[in-house]
Amino acid sequence: MLPMNKLWLGLGGLVVAAVSPAAMAAWGLNMPKGITGISRETYDLHMLIFWICVAIGVVVYGVLIYSLFAYRKSKGAIPASFHHSTKVEIVWTVIPFVILIAMAIPSTRVLTQIYDSSESDLDIMVTGYQWRWQYRYLTEEGEEVTFFSNLATPEEQIYNRAEKGENYLLEVDEPLVVPANKKVRLLLTSADVIHSWWVPALSVKKDAVPGFVNESWFNAEVTGTYRGQCTELCGQDHGFMPVVVNVVEQAEFDAWLAEKQAAAAAVAELANQEWTLDQLVAQGQTVYTTFCMACHQQNGQGLPPAFPALTGSAIATGPIADHVTTVLNGRPGTAMAAYGALLSPVDMAAVITYERNAIGNNVGDMITPVEILQIQAAAQ
Repeated sequence: MLPMNKLWLGLGGLVVAAVSPAAMAAWGLNMPKGITGISRETYDLHMLIFWICVAIGVVVYGVLIYSLFAYRKSKGAIPASFHHSTKVEIVWTVIPFVILIAMAIPSTRVLTQIYDSSESDLDIMVTGYQWRWQYRYLTEEGEEVTFFSNLATPEEQIYNRAEKGENYLLEVDEPLVVPANKKVRLLLTSADVIHSWWVPALSVKKDAVPGFVNESWFNAEVTGTYRGQCTELCGQDHGFMPVVVNVVEQAEFDAWLAEKQAAAAAVAELANQEWTLDQLVAQGQTVYTTFCMACHQQNGQGLPPAFPALTGSAIATGPIADHVTTVLNGRPGTAMAAYGALLSPVDMAAVITYERNAIGNNVGDMITPVEILQIQAAAQ
């Protein structure tokens, strides 16, 4: 057993750690005020309802505690014998009704604003996938911008082989970028299961449901980086599906959008270039790490029976046409999703070639982006 002085020292250390500023910041219980007008109004409404509930609690429990002491049996209190009081029933009906009306008026005003997504300056389609977000900027002019936002926390941190970073599980390779002081409308849907897009600082939390398009909006007034997560239990990697939003000035956003449009045009041109097997394998490794590794694992051994191994499998070592069909269209009734709409022809050809010539496989064949384009055109 520990000596008493060491025991008390240890307990004291725990208390100091618990009340330290860093610990207190991590244990914040109230909702944030946020950086949008709606988020502040939501916070004010929350605090108004909270204090109304506190006042009701004080009155109810105050009367209860007073009654317990003032009318206790030891003081000779005799209970009343009446069974009905019209005045009391009117009072306890009217007072709650007035309180509810007082709460409903500001609530209705805020909810009306939350659901008013009209007259937006920028529309973005948000599609949830297991386990990443796809953002598509619906611009009226210029090249359309579409990209995926994937978890960027290194695997070494997740499996405790390295020290965890400041934004552990809340960092992505491609954040959503929006201009400050502009109304951004989000059109949310899902390609597989129900997800939920949530960023507390923006006061946005909206489900992404397969087959439906939900709407939400925000107008960020302060530049910076704001983080959130998927808040719907969407599968084994639910906790690895963060949301990161970068709010920038309009000029910086315009430059970023132009750069993305140019990159999209460059990717389209790459599909028509000549590719060697080594080039496709190198490109495919990046694609595999981003889209395939969570299920099939880094070494291709998978997690049977839900996620079968690719190493030595009939798909990865058999006819390449079957491999292409599986990756393009998925396999109904299994966890294998269709990647035809997710990957560019270059990435599609690269990851298929990589799976056939890496992770323990050495088939020696390849498929080019041009061939992927031809297969997709024939299927339409």
